[in-house]
Amino acid sequence: MKSVALAIFPGVQALDVAGPLDVFMEANGFLAPGEGYELTLVAADCVPLRASNGLRMSADVAFGDAQKVWDLVLVAGGPDLPSADADPQLTAWLAHTAPRAGRYGSVCTGAFALGHAGLLDDKTVTTHWQNAPLLASRFPKAYVEFDRIYSRDGALVTSAGVTAGIDLALALVQEDHGAKVALSVAKRLVVVAQRQGGQSQFSPYLVPPAEPGSPIARVHAHVMGHLRDAHSVDALADVAGMSARTFARVFKQETQMTPADFVEGARVDAARNRLEGSDLALKVVAYECGFNTAEHMRQVFVRRLGLTPSRYRANFRTE
Repeated sequence: MKSVALAIFPGVQALDVAGPLDVFMEANGFLAPGEGYELTLVAADCVPLRASNGLRMSADVAFGDAQKVWDLVLVAGGPDLPSADADPQLTAWLAHTAPRAGRYGSVCTGAFALGHAGLLDDKTVTTHWQNAPLLASRFPKAYVEFDRIYSRDGALVTSAGVTAGIDLALALVQEDHGAKVALSVAKRLVVVAQRQGGQSQFSPYLVPPAEPGSPIARVHAHVMGHLRDAHSVDALADVAGMSARTFARVFKQETQMTPADFVEGARVDAARNRLEGSDLALKVVAYECGFNTAEHMRQVFVRRLGLTPSRYRANFRTE
């Protein structure tokens, strides 16, 4: 049996806990006795606590009694974790226990708890797309992947937001017991064994907003209203009322991207809206959104979102 410890705390995201645990427990049903997973919830104490959705849950073991060497140590996330101060007991337990485990990691914003414990330095990690910029800012020695569903760096495993904990657990089951068992578990849970694309496909905006009334906001509005234009730096600088050199510098400072990246992101966002809400042919969507061809749009989607326009439409089409 592989021993799995999952750290929880008041305000934990219930799905961050239930998703991975259900994967491991379902895997036990497809494995011989003694070959599966032994699951343990760990917290500051064993008094019932409330998850962020109000669900009551209790730990099996308190941090002080959970000092053995585990095969897998995970910490769940919670909506308040990114903005909260470090939890001394959780931090101390992770710092002591995780490095001794065969594998350790986090689900969703649990990555912040790992960061407080000093476990993200020089590691490639991921978290919920909404919290990735803050994670990168708060723990600058970490290499934060903004678009990964889950990430593996040596013994460290991290997942994106909420349901991505299921993807991570399925990947660990496949690593331990092969693709057939992982696929059987995925079918049992009515999920895909390997999700296509990155988490950017779930983000509502690829293009960051600008301060209303600012020169950058004027450029944003101009690009969104003229997607088929070429949008050279010189042309956009004229819209902003700046020299090309000043515009490029200010734009990068305010948006953390180049003008060219912004234009491409704006076109992708416009195409996503059309793919979700219309039956327009792909070549028509590509033309209306400023891509040279439907093939060019496909290449950009694969590079930025990890899936094709056709697959995106199939995943997110609205009536």
